[in-house]
Amino acid sequence: MEFLGDVVAWFLDPENWTGATGIPNRVWEHVQISVMATVAAAAVALPPALWLGHKRRGGFLAVATVNIGRAVPSFAIMALFLPISIRLGLGLGFWPTMLALFALALPPIFTNTYTAVRDVDPALVEAGRGMGMTDGEVLRGIEAPMASPVILAAIRISAVQVVATAPLAALVAWGGLGRYIVDGFAVQDNVRVLAGGILVAGLSVATELLLGAIEKRVVPKGLGRATEELAQPAHG
Repeated sequence: MEFLGDVVAWFLDPENWTGATGIPNRVWEHVQISVMATVAAAAVALPPALWLGHKRRGGFLAVATVNIGRAVPSFAIMALFLPISIRLGLGLGFWPTMLALFALALPPIFTNTYTAVRDVDPALVEAGRGMGMTDGEVLRGIEAPMASPVILAAIRISAVQVVATAPLAALVAWGGLGRYIVDGFAVQDNVRVLAGGILVAGLSVATELLLGAIEKRVVPKGLGRATEELAQPAHG
């Protein structure tokens, strides 16, 4: 109980809420890199996944290729890119972390988008073609809306994974909530370590709830929210 009391006291200490090392700034650093990595992954993954799913071809090779990234741990990607980043003058921290989180978020968004579009009821697609719709109109007007629950759920799951993995950034000199965990271990401050873990868990839950609420508003009425089973990252 005394240890938990120390953790509560840590959160109540005004010094932990101000300055560059304060909770608000660390949360902002964490959110910033997480959002950038997830948005970049979605921007790269969605266009080819939508088109390949629409064409219903080339998917196996594309999904297998993208899923190679899932076989490499995020920290290994950081370690591989760190000397390259330094040599290119990009420095420590941000870019190695960004690449690792991007590689983490990309596969589930790509694979689930491709699968969701590919599996849209062929009867609906044929009905659209029968009305004279072009390929682009079929994709935008029928396939993408029908697949949207799974696509949005995949983005949500990827975002939560990114937020939960971003503390690794502290190991390569980036900020974020991982600093509390890494710095706490360095000085054997278990209170700071636990506080950092609580903050990361809380931010992950907040991300899940926020994107879940957005899903409910964005998904076309009648389609419902995608199930977790459909939105889980596909295995290569």
